[in-house]
Amino acid sequence: MFKKFIPFAHANSIYDLPVDFFKSIGVKYVLTDLDNTLDSYRLMKPKQKAIDFINNLRDNGITPIIISNNKGKRVKSYATALGVDFIWGAKKPFAKNILAFINSKSIDKNDTILIGDQLITDVWCGHNAGIRVIWTNKLVKEDQWTTHINRKFEFIIKKYHYKHGNIREWSDCYGNKD
Repeated sequence: MFKKFIPFAHANSIYDLPVDFFKSIGVKYVLTDLDNTLDSYRLMKPKQKAIDFINNLRDNGITPIIISNNKGKRVKSYATALGVDFIWGAKKPFAKNILAFINSKSIDKNDTILIGDQLITDVWCGHNAGIRVIWTNKLVKEDQWTTHINRKFEFIIKKYHYKHGNIREWSDCYGNKD
């Protein structure tokens, strides 16, 4: 039950994930959600923590890409400040826009991981795209109003998966590409 909502692994925060973890599982591309994964949905520009994280990925040969359901103006402003490619209006959990993007860039799905804070949009999207997903806790308490609806359903799914031992922590996955 709810298999499409089981992530490859869980992390408290994207900022808990060291670069050597990505290298150990063969990741060359990190597709990261923006809202409540990298920063609050209210920010147009990244905080220093996000800048440092993205720069660390790049400095270690990993290409970061922002994937967001949010509007173009905000995502473009944020991604441009980081100097990364992005997809706005991604329509997660549907994978069509993400697959079109990675195919246009000749990105191998096996070299890619998606990171996001929602089971219903990010994890499901990763399954639909055939990409591993790291599911994180949300960074800040506040959410957009539409996300509140998802969180109510997510609570039920999350409770089920924890009860049945379906969620493993990222630290248990070093070197495990499955």
